[in-house]
Amino acid sequence: MGACYSCPREETAALVERFGKYSHVAYPGCNCLNPLCGESIAGRVSLRVQQLEVKCETKTKDNVFVTLVVSVQYQVRREQIFDAFYKLTNSHTQISSYVFDVVRASVPKMILDDVFLEKEAIAMSIKQELTKSMGSFGFDILKALVNDIQPAPKVKEAMNDINAAQRLRIAAVEKAEAQKVRVVKEAEAEAEAKYLQGAGVARQRQVQ
Repeated sequence: MGACYSCPREETAALVERFGKYSHVAYPGCNCLNPLCGESIAGRVSLRVQQLEVKCETKTKDNVFVTLVVSVQYQVRREQIFDAFYKLTNSHTQISSYVFDVVRASVPKMILDDVFLEKEAIAMSIKQELTKSMGSFGFDILKALVNDIQPAPKVKEAMNDINAAQRLRIAAVEKAEAQKVRVVKEAEAEAEAKYLQGAGVARQRQVQ
């Protein structure tokens, strides 16, 4: 009498407390709770792979402001559900703070061009730091990716202008080379024609 049931969804765990003290974890399926004994659901933890996107603005060594968009995939360990729920108030805030720490410690040591070249190394540093820091809270860090690097709008516009100018220079050089080849080929063809014409005249004189 007075019993009730809790049915956590698939890939979700519910934490049961008895008179405010942790009792046990209820897994997917039908779980019986006894309110007369003070049992209640304190909260739920998702066991699915989750993804958090963090945008971090910082300044490079050559004084360019950039925004890095970092995606972190993580998952709660089944054997540490208690730690994931009770040791952290907000996992998203904690992960974001570690991402900010790594980005703002590494990017200011690089010029803008190197940031683009080293984004995989930055992502690896983020993953290593998160793995070390979040492991004690019961989180596995599966992947960290630097999805985008966004310079300040004026810098981005200048970069596009530089790239356009470089492409125009390359196109001009290639056009000049093509023109040079055409002129050489025409000269060679004219010389060949004159040679053949001279050879024909010489043969006619020999016949006469």
